[in-house]
Amino acid sequence: MSNQPLLFLIVGSNEPLYEAEIHRRGSTGTSDAVARQSYFVVHSSLDLVESAAWLTQNMYLKVVDKVNQQYVSTFLTAGNIKFVLLHGGRSEDSIKNFFYEVYELYVKLSMNPFYHVDTAITSKEFDRRVKTVARRYLA
Repeated sequence: MSNQPLLFLIVGSNEPLYEAEIHRRGSTGTSDAVARQSYFVVHSSLDLVESAAWLTQNMYLKVVDKVNQQYVSTFLTAGNIKFVLLHGGRSEDSIKNFFYEVYELYVKLSMNPFYHVDTAITSKEFDRRVKTVARRYLA
């Protein structure tokens, strides 16, 4: 496992809906170059996510890409919303549990009459809960 922060994105049909960098306890922020590389790896893996979606009926697609000891794991919802996690190698069970809990949070958010599906997620409460779930399973 690397000391690099985790990068989690929720990607809609055309653009990212939510982004979060999850830092390990006691770590500081990342350099701009590292952050840009992380986003590049995640966005370049989206085509692989589309390909992997046709090969299975599971929502959890596991690791779809690996670049320089960075792994991209993906969860695909029934509405074709992609949950993408860039990590330095974590257990499959903890990542799967993280995705299922975030999916539950996303379903609750999508049932909110003030949220329109496939639009940016700006809720501070959603952000706080996602980061809490990430610390529980991935830190």
